[in-house]
Amino acid sequence: MPTDWIWGLIGGLLIGTGGAVYLLGNGRIMGASGIIGGLVDGSGRASALERLTFLAGVILLPILINPIYRPFSTHASQNLAVLITAGLLVGVGTRIANGCTSGHGVCGISRLSLRGMVATVFYILAGGVTVVLFRHILGVI
Repeated sequence: MPTDWIWGLIGGLLIGTGGAVYLLGNGRIMGASGIIGGLVDGSGRASALERLTFLAGVILLPILINPIYRPFSTHASQNLAVLITAGLLVGVGTRIANGCTSGHGVCGISRLSLRGMVATVFYILAGGVTVVLFRHILGVI
């Protein structure tokens, strides 16, 4: 099995385990956009320490495992304006959809949530259409 597949499997297991621990530990869904959004808009003040701890783990874990992980290509655009715009659009989209891939895709589907399944189908379709449009038709990325 290629090592990329093994790392993907390990990453998926870690995300799934994190979602389960987060749900079992405090009864809330591990949705990254909701966690960050609650800090930004102030609605998550009551659980700010928990949210900051989660974000610290998301930031620090890749730094900690970096010495054992070999460099790889993401095939992302080298155009900084495209990357910033894409990130902002993803952030806006997750607020409009009331959730992101971790909330709807990982936690929603695993709980057999119809809303999570429908949201996941639509954001995957939107991502596919975006790649076709911007990479293959417009040549931007």
